[in-house]
Amino acid sequence: MIKIAVIIGSTRPGRNGEAVAKWVFDIASRRTDAQFELVDLKEANLPLLDEPVPPSRGQYSQPHTKAWAAKIDSFDGFVFVTPEYNHGTSAALKNAIDYLYKEWNNKAAAFVSYGSAGGARAVEHLRLVMAEVQVATVRNQVMFSLFTDFENFSTFKPAAHHEKSVNAMLDQLVAWTGALQPLRGK
Repeated sequence: MIKIAVIIGSTRPGRNGEAVAKWVFDIASRRTDAQFELVDLKEANLPLLDEPVPPSRGQYSQPHTKAWAAKIDSFDGFVFVTPEYNHGTSAALKNAIDYLYKEWNNKAAAFVSYGSAGGARAVEHLRLVMAEVQVATVRNQVMFSLFTDFENFSTFKPAAHHEKSVNAMLDQLVAWTGALQPLRGK
């Protein structure tokens, strides 16, 4: 069965991403077309990239890199839950992506974002990064506004219609993830 990670893309204290990712994961877990797992970057505990050899060589020396590589390699696709910080994704998420290369290749990704502009610019940023690590991204995405989907900018209160958007995004992600299986040799 296809295995998809829902990645919490922020490690910031008081982050909104954990509530958003858990909500997405709850919706995803009701599906029968893929297996989903919640992955928290905070638990990966990755320092700023500290590998002496570029990730494209696959010569990881640090135990945290080897553990992160094994985790990411175990998935067929990804849902990145990202905040928007200063028109981009979080430094923690970008750093986590930059640690690896082949473990991302020939997989698919979808995006759930939040911020003052719904996180749209963070997703634009991530689409460019994903292309470089050979990850195909699906068109459907889910965006949450800090003004309308959060109470006092911190308590996640999504409108009911967002659940339909999450499922439409997951429909595309599961289809693309399955279509890429031959490239992954599965």
